[in-house]
Amino acid sequence: MNLEDNLQIKRKLLEGALLIYPTDTVYGLGAVIDNEESLKKIYEAKSRAFSSPLIALVSSVDKIEKIAHIDEKNKKMVKELAKNFWPGALTIILKKKDIVPGIMVSNGDTVGIRIPDLKISLDIIEMAGGILATTSANISGEPSPRSYAELTDEIKSRVDIVIDGGECKIGEVSTIIDLTKSIPKILRKGAISTEEIKKIIGEVEV
Repeated sequence: MNLEDNLQIKRKLLEGALLIYPTDTVYGLGAVIDNEESLKKIYEAKSRAFSSPLIALVSSVDKIEKIAHIDEKNKKMVKELAKNFWPGALTIILKKKDIVPGIMVSNGDTVGIRIPDLKISLDIIEMAGGILATTSANISGEPSPRSYAELTDEIKSRVDIVIDGGECKIGEVSTIIDLTKSIPKILRKGAISTEEIKKIIGEVEV
């Protein structure tokens, strides 16, 4: 993407556009987090129930504390997980701050956070202010697209911007770990194994 493209994408995102873009894992469907109408449109585009939360992709570790609480118990774990797996295919669940709209997290009190390992993703997230509400770019119930070729015409027709980044280098969803539990819990197995995580933080539930 050139500078003109970047400026146009940034303007449209900040105006509330929906975007399909490549990440390191699978293609994502995203919008800025401070526009609730755009967040509603993500659910509508996917034909997805509002009971399924979105996650927040961030452009850097320092954005975490803007959207989530990190207590003393979790601080060391977050630091070690970020050091070993970010940028990369690990989503960490933490208690959310008020800046995260309820619609984005099914009116829950937690939010999933990840830093993708792909420059184009990070550039796009930065255009959105460093935080982008995201989910996989597929109609609910269909497979997550691992390449531009796997995006359906249906989902592409429901968004404002589509960026072709070819194949995703990992091509598998992120692993999700909930750090709000007394013992960290793996909520979804993905590209990073439970064994890899245990080596870094010790005991986890599956």
